This record gives sequence, structure tokens and C-alpha cells, in this order.
Amino acid sequence: MTITLQELARQLGAQFNGDPNVVIRRVNTLDKAGPDDVAFLSDKHYRHLLANTKAAAVIVTAADQALCAVPSLVMDNPYLGFALAAQALDITPQPAADIHPTAVIGDNVTLGKGVAIGANAVLESGVTLGDNVVIGAGCFIGKQASLGAGTRLWANVVIYHQVVLGDDCLVQAGAVIGGDGFGYANNKGEWIKIPQLGTVLIGNRVEIGAGTTIDRGALSDTVIADNVIIDNLCQIAHNVKIGYGSAIAGGTIMAGSLTVGKYCIIGGGTVINGHIELCDGVTITGMSMVMRGISEPGVYSSGVPLQPNKQWRKTAARVMRIDDLHKRVKTLEKKSNNKN
Repeated sequence: MTITLQELARQLGAQFNGDPNVVIRRVNTLDKAGPDDVAFLSDKHYRHLLANTKAAAVIVTAADQALCAVPSLVMDNPYLGFALAAQALDITPQPAADIHPTAVIGDNVTLGKGVAIGANAVLESGVTLGDNVVIGAGCFIGKQASLGAGTRLWANVVIYHQVVLGDDCLVQAGAVIGGDGFGYANNKGEWIKIPQLGTVLIGNRVEIGAGTTIDRGALSDTVIADNVIIDNLCQIAHNVKIGYGSAIAGGTIMAGSLTVGKYCIIGGGTVINGHIELCDGVTITGMSMVMRGISEPGVYSSGVPLQPNKQWRKTAARVMRIDDLHKRVKTLEKKSNNKN
């Protein structure tokens, strides 16, 4: 994959300075880039590397252009430029090409134009695939599921019955979408399963990481809005609703009937209680435990930072005495009030 500096500038919407016919083959960091690479500067802490970079060109802001010793691509957001350049030079193969002879395709399946289905994939009856959908090897698509145009599934993805994915979604290997939610009634110590009668509705341009599970709704549906990105190994329980443009980092656990607003950012390893609501624009830092709803946008944290073991042991010992200290303070307050 190669591209000229002039064409790359056009695709990035950037102004360029230098030979328009310079050929770019890769994206790389400032310190490791060679004469075939384009690099980028989005963090001022790496500005000192501009003077000695060996890159063919660097994506920079107008303010940093004068410091650049090589040709430049000038734009307001160099990190966006990095993302677009990486897309332009991406050599990742497609999950499948054509329709493999071992693929199993059920009755009344509708295939759009340009569909590719990998080896040993199974499409049950009534499945609908839009144009240019790509299904990786070993995937399972349940009855009456629907995948929009341009959606891609990597290997061994499981899509249960009646699940709907919109256009241009990307699902990484091993994800499971539409499995039963965790619904049970207890009858004198015996667990009685509650059939999960809803489904999962996923919008357009949603990305779902490897090993992530999204459960179908109990009665209504689990809903993921457009432009949501979900990292690896996340658990999204039944009836969860995630709003437009939200980002969920790896290892996050969302309990049932949670509502997450638009443009929320959830740090990795966060656990969020069910039956609560997070308003638009909430950021939760990693390893947080969210027990109550949040009604004001902002940054919220509850994770315990790492400490040297000796210091942590002292802190833990003090925490264990909080209840005793509370009782002693209450006793002192009563004595003080009696004296007054």
C-alpha cells in the first residue's frame, strides 16, 4: 500500500509542504520513522523529536510547522490526521473473501451484493445481509438476524436470533451478541429460568471488541446507538441502553436496565449498577464502582490507586477501624453536648 504526499494531504484535508510526489508506505512514530513513513505530533512532550526525525513527512499543527525539518502536513488535529493516514495505508485483510464452499446457508436467507462468507460459517433461516457484509470463518448468525451494509464480523462471532446490526459495524473475534440475559426467579431455593424475549438492536458504525458479550433484553430490547465503541471483554447485560457516541473501555461490566447517555466515556474495569441512569457527557475513570445514577456531566472516580504494599497495609488497617472511630466520635459528641 502506497500513497503520494499530495494524495495523502487531500484525503486528510491538510495543507502540505514538500515534494507532492514523495511516496508514503507506512505510519510511524517520530523517533522510529524512516524515509517511507509519515509521522505525527499530537503531544507537545514529543516536540523535541521534530528536529531529528527521519520521516518522509510529519502531520503537525500550524504552530509546530516551523520546528519540522522535513515536509509537513498541516492540520488542526494531528491525531485525527494519524487516524486517517492509518486508514489510508491500512493493509489489514478482510475477514473473508467470496463465499466459502463450507459455509452453511439456510433457507430464505437474503444476501446483498458483494457479500463474503468465510469457512464453516453458519447462517440460519431468514437471515438478511446487506451489501458488502463480510462474515469471518466459524461465525454463527441465528434465525432472522439482520446485518446492515458494510458490516464486518471477524472469526467465531455469534449473533443470536433476531439481533439487528446497522451499517458499517465492526465486530471482533469471539464476541457474542444476543445471548440470554441473566434472568431467573427463585422458588424455594430452585432457580427458574425466565426466557429472554427481547433482542439486541445495534445502530450504525458501532464497533464491538473481542470477547465482548451483549445480552438480549428480557421483555424490551438492549439498544446500542450509532457511533458507539465498545472495547474487548466487556459485559453488557439485558435491557442496557447506550447513547450516541459513547466509548466503553475494556473489562467494563454493565448490569441490567442501565441507561448510559450520549458521549459518555467509561474507563476500563468499571462496574456499573443496574436500573440507574448516567446523563450525557459523563466520564468515569478506570476501575470505578458506580452504585447510583449520575445526573450532572463531568468526571467521576472511585478506584483505589496503587500504593506500596507497606503503605497499603497501614491504610487497610485504618479503614477496618473506621466504624469503631465513628462510634467513639459519636460518644464524644454526646458528652460535649451534655456539658453544654
